Amino acid sequence: MNIVLIGYMASGKSKIGVELAKKLNYTFKDLDNVIEKGENKSIKEIFVDSGELYFRKKEKEYLDSLIKESNSTIISLGGGTPCYYDTMESMLTNSSLKTVYLNVSTPVLVSRLNNEKSKRPLIAHIKTDELLTEFIGKHLFERAFYYNKSEVKINANGKVEDIIEDIILQLF
Repeated sequence: MNIVLIGYMASGKSKIGVELAKKLNYTFKDLDNVIEKGENKSIKEIFVDSGELYFRKKEKEYLDSLIKESNSTIISLGGGTPCYYDTMESMLTNSSLKTVYLNVSTPVLVSRLNNEKSKRPLIAHIKTDELLTEFIGKHLFERAFYYNKSEVKINANGKVEDIIEDIILQLF
């Protein structure tokens, strides 16, 4: 079985994915890293050079390929991945994987993202906590429909160890 981690940026998908993979003796794959390696460009460069539509198309292709070739793998998606094309539906109908939504509250996301603005082009221009809260709230509202279709929903506001324990309890 493969496990796909879904959630907003800074929800802990990569950090939790790495630790969960160690605990379960699974492989860990970050979809963004797979795309960057395959395209030989950073995500930011892909957006600048080819645009978001090109990126979303490639994202879907790389995810489909990754799922087909993986077994006992934790796959961390980008925050927008489940919201494009038929990505969420195709994951939900794939019996070889389980989808896990790492649900993090807006205040916790604001706190985490404040320290990472320079690394995240989508929010680098946002100057105040109030504007960042508004931005995240709007995105979460748009994406909640897809995120909430996940087979497992985890409150990911707490400690990594507790989140991993919750995931394991709900999956196995």
